[in-house]
Amino acid sequence: MPNANLLDLPPKEASRYSVPNLDRALSLLEVLSATPSGLTLSELAATLQIPTNSVFRISRTLEERGYLERQEATKRFCLTQKLLRLSCGPVSGERSLTECALAAMRELRDDTLETVLLGTLAGAEGVVIEQVSGRHSFRFCVDIGVRFALHTAAPGKAMLAALPESETEAIIRKMHFFRFNAQTITEPEAFRGELAKTRANGYGVDAGEEREGAHCIGAVILDRQRLPAGAVWLTGPSSRVPVSEFPRLGQRVRDAARQISAKMGHFAE
Repeated sequence: MPNANLLDLPPKEASRYSVPNLDRALSLLEVLSATPSGLTLSELAATLQIPTNSVFRISRTLEERGYLERQEATKRFCLTQKLLRLSCGPVSGERSLTECALAAMRELRDDTLETVLLGTLAGAEGVVIEQVSGRHSFRFCVDIGVRFALHTAAPGKAMLAALPESETEAIIRKMHFFRFNAQTITEPEAFRGELAKTRANGYGVDAGEEREGAHCIGAVILDRQRLPAGAVWLTGPSSRVPVSEFPRLGQRVRDAARQISAKMGHFAE
């Protein structure tokens, strides 16, 4: 039936085109959604009646993608809030993160004259999804889609500081604390201290921790579930964005993030 529309096939015939491992993964998610305390590998295999090796591969893949977390003490797999964030993302007729952010990004750029960027989490890294170039003749620009390390980036700190603690810890365990220079934070415990400062300030900073002479200030964008949808940040040379200006500029970046968050459905109390 080469010319048939697969979507119009009868259920019994369409089942021939199903993907077994995808079906098993969805069943695993459904079982865990009904078991908040979580299940071990052997319990999942018994409940789903599929081989333990298959459950292991599926659960590890979902864990790597951030949909599951494994409790160290009990060895139980539990759902994270990532599925909730997906279910609350833009639907038909709603605006995307980029659409919600561009006006505030341009306003922040015009106010500071520095390049303003938008990004989100991508596993144990961040990814740039939009930018508004600065007005200075010398300015920082990056390619859309560029990945960045979370332990050095202002937006990375801002997003991780806003996640539930269990999700933050799951990501920290996967991060590689590569040393770029003498300012780079290379120890998880020191990084946790930096996240505490970020929560207290309401914005994250990069004081030349990846590229000497380049400073960044970023704030988290929250969705209607008060979870990180992304982050907005400005970047410029240390001569124009000195550490002494971090509090003033940090407040300005926070204001931009709040404007975007409101358009994403989040309203601060």
